[in-house]
Amino acid sequence: MSVPTILQNIVARKHEEVAERSARVAIQTLEQMASAASATRGFAAALQSRAKARKPAVIAEIKKASPSKGVLREHFDPAAIALSYAEGGAACLSVLTDVDFFQGHDDYLQQARNACALPVIRKDFLVDTLQVLEARAIGADCVLLIAACLSAAQLNELHACARESAMDVLVEVHNADELARVHQARLKDGWVLGVNNRNLRTFETRLETTLELLADVPDGIAVVTESGIAEPADVRRMMDANVRRFLIGESLMRQPDPGRALAALITPA
Repeated sequence: MSVPTILQNIVARKHEEVAERSARVAIQTLEQMASAASATRGFAAALQSRAKARKPAVIAEIKKASPSKGVLREHFDPAAIALSYAEGGAACLSVLTDVDFFQGHDDYLQQARNACALPVIRKDFLVDTLQVLEARAIGADCVLLIAACLSAAQLNELHACARESAMDVLVEVHNADELARVHQARLKDGWVLGVNNRNLRTFETRLETTLELLADVPDGIAVVTESGIAEPADVRRMMDANVRRFLIGESLMRQPDPGRALAALITPA
């Protein structure tokens, strides 16, 4: 399994974080916190409801910075952004919680979720079940699993942990090899497939990535197209291909009013 350098660095840091947090908090304590968290809001169901109505089902991302683009939004208020997205027509929210590479924080997820009624995914780099339990403990309704840095066995283990905590799972792939690994994992219920149009080695973004992989996606698996959705024409192109679920972040984070920008992006002309 060949992993791009930037992802290797992030994953190495995540293993360090897991060791640090394991030393601070007992797994039993995390399990109790996860059990005591407010009920999940139905992330996959919220996407399905919009998609079934033939409307764009958008996971709107709350992200302060990225390793490749630097700071995206200087004045960063997760609660205000979440409310703006909800008013702009988002189906769900995605909140970056990675500190070192994306300037995120667990608190940002809680602030965003408390500001509206939308389901929220913890956008981070999960390599251990401890992180899955952490996600539920801070209120996440869904977690991200990135196939580029996980084996089929790890995908299975982390997916099972998420489902035991009543969370949905967004499984992300970038290419056919990663999609084959997801097939190999034979995941059960409660997950959707994300296709990231950004090449992690070159950072080039091609919407064709989603379209090219569709033929290898089994019937019944919902597809989320991620990265590179910046214009209404991009949304229409995906909708015409029966891809009705979107994860949109950077193009909205740079706008003065992210929710208004979202509404303009997904409202038919």
